[in-house]
Amino acid sequence: MTISNRISLLLLVLGLCCFSSAQAVQVEVHDPVMTREGDTYYVFSTGPGITYYESKDLEHWKLVGRVFPDEPSWARRVAPGFNGHLWAPDIFHKDGIFYLYYSVSSFGKNTSGIGVVVNQTLDPSSPDYRWVDHGMILQSIPHRDSWNAIDPAIVEDEDGEVWMSFGSFWDGLKLVKLDSSLVRLAEPQEWHSLARRPGNPLEPDDQAGIGAIEAPYIFRKNGYYYLFVSFDKCCRGMDSTYKIMVGRSKSVTGPYLDKEGKSMLEGGGSLVLAGNDDWVALGHNAAYTFDGKDYLVFHAYETADNALQKLRILPIGWEDGWPVVDPADLNRLTTELTGPGPAKDH
Repeated sequence: MTISNRISLLLLVLGLCCFSSAQAVQVEVHDPVMTREGDTYYVFSTGPGITYYESKDLEHWKLVGRVFPDEPSWARRVAPGFNGHLWAPDIFHKDGIFYLYYSVSSFGKNTSGIGVVVNQTLDPSSPDYRWVDHGMILQSIPHRDSWNAIDPAIVEDEDGEVWMSFGSFWDGLKLVKLDSSLVRLAEPQEWHSLARRPGNPLEPDDQAGIGAIEAPYIFRKNGYYYLFVSFDKCCRGMDSTYKIMVGRSKSVTGPYLDKEGKSMLEGGGSLVLAGNDDWVALGHNAAYTFDGKDYLVFHAYETADNALQKLRILPIGWEDGWPVVDPADLNRLTTELTGPGPAKDH
């Protein structure tokens, strides 16, 4: 082999190594939620137009694209400070339809709204693939409402009634019943308070305050409803303090109590998972059962990557009726972005 051929071969090998290394990047998401259609898993997350990914094995993921090619028509009317990012979606499947709930807001303000867009399939290659936006379901207005219309999550109770939990800071987390269309509130409206943390009563009504709680997610398991929430601060890079807490109730409407019997309406909550040396903080979770196994899905801020947020899908165990997640799985169970999928817009 000539010297020039050897050099060419070496450059090729180095190029392949670099390509392989460049490809071995983890999935970077905020506020992930997940579902499955057929043999394919899908994750949706905060981002321009709501970004989403697909996987066959929960480890290797492809970027599919986004739900909205631009933004909902009502977004800037409701939230003048809207920056193009749709927040904190939830995906719910019922009677052959996928319902994707999403938030529009200005950061730190309760100028917010929750909308819903639907599709018959999540497979962009299907002829039935088409997102149809049904607009806004719920709106919060400063000085009128002491709650924030963001972070929607859907739960179906044991009677088949469908409820939406939501909220962030202010007077805490709320629950409201949806009607049979799943794109409107049930009438007469039925509202409940789920959880709150102590705030400062002297704070102006249009300020989020110090009661750092958000991202409710209710998960049915073994006769209980488990209310997962996130305490403390997200989105502050290495200063983030996010962590996942839980309480449970025999009724979807509460009251939700922690392991010590303290109500989550009084600041209660039992720790599920918190940051450590490798992951400075983590939160905004959802919970699922697939093939008889339970999973916690959330984003975690990696210390070694300057607190860049990464997708984590970890198994849930149960001890004395409470969810348990192994912190060692944060490093062991990674996610890998393998390339783009068959992207197709709205």
